[in-house]
Amino acid sequence: MRFFEKLKSLFVGQVQPEHLRRGELGERAAKKFLQHAGLKFLTANFRSARGEIDLVFRAGDCLVFVEVKTRSSEDWSRPADAVDARKKRLLSQTALDYLKLLKNPPVKFRFDIVEVLLAKGEVREIRHLPNTFSLSKPYRYA
Repeated sequence: MRFFEKLKSLFVGQVQPEHLRRGELGERAAKKFLQHAGLKFLTANFRSARGEIDLVFRAGDCLVFVEVKTRSSEDWSRPADAVDARKKRLLSQTALDYLKLLKNPPVKFRFDIVEVLLAKGEVREIRHLPNTFSLSKPYRYA
């Protein structure tokens, strides 16, 4: 049945939910912003059994795992506040899965958050928060 659903969506087109459209817009804006800042884009939406990393970049000799948070308002809290302890743990595990695919090279890595703020469906502001958190316990050495 999935085949026919996919085939139908090609001809009819599927309307994405608003939150997914906002998320994709934010990820595209964050990617462009980081590339202009000099980071080298490696991949987007890396998935493993334990989670997903929005963007992966290289900054010199350091891998940069990026979580993008897109919001249309900051009325309640900053977008980065949504990256709680559970999310940090999942990002840590997924980053380790990514490194495992690369055969665990001896490379530095960090976790960044990019906040994308929208106004009327357009990007209003982008904030890059580098090295926002370290590898989650129990995965870090010290």
